[in-house]
Amino acid sequence: MVETVQRRLTALSEPNRFRIVELLRDGPRSVGGIVDDLDLGQPQVSRHLRLLAEAGLVDATKQAQQRIYRLRPDAMRELSDWTQQFAGLWSERMDRLGSFLDETNSEDSDHA
Repeated sequence: MVETVQRRLTALSEPNRFRIVELLRDGPRSVGGIVDDLDLGQPQVSRHLRLLAEAGLVDATKQAQQRIYRLRPDAMRELSDWTQQFAGLWSERMDRLGSFLDETNSEDSDHA
């Protein structure tokens, strides 16, 4: 699973691919629609979509002369599950920071 998550995060780290995923979050789109929305050339968009598909983040279906791309919910869920593993760590650290700031403010009030 770690290799899969790493491959997907690497694919998402490129700004245009991230923007494509953001567009697809609202629903399936054709390559032409993505080209229009991002103001990128069709070859660039197709290349980004191919890399997103190789990472398992999107699927394509053919409708007449168009290819329609959509997000793969299972892939997005895997990324979400992976990041949730860190939620407890960040929560604990934020709690410790909050305690530290409370103590610092209390000490500042005592000295004033």
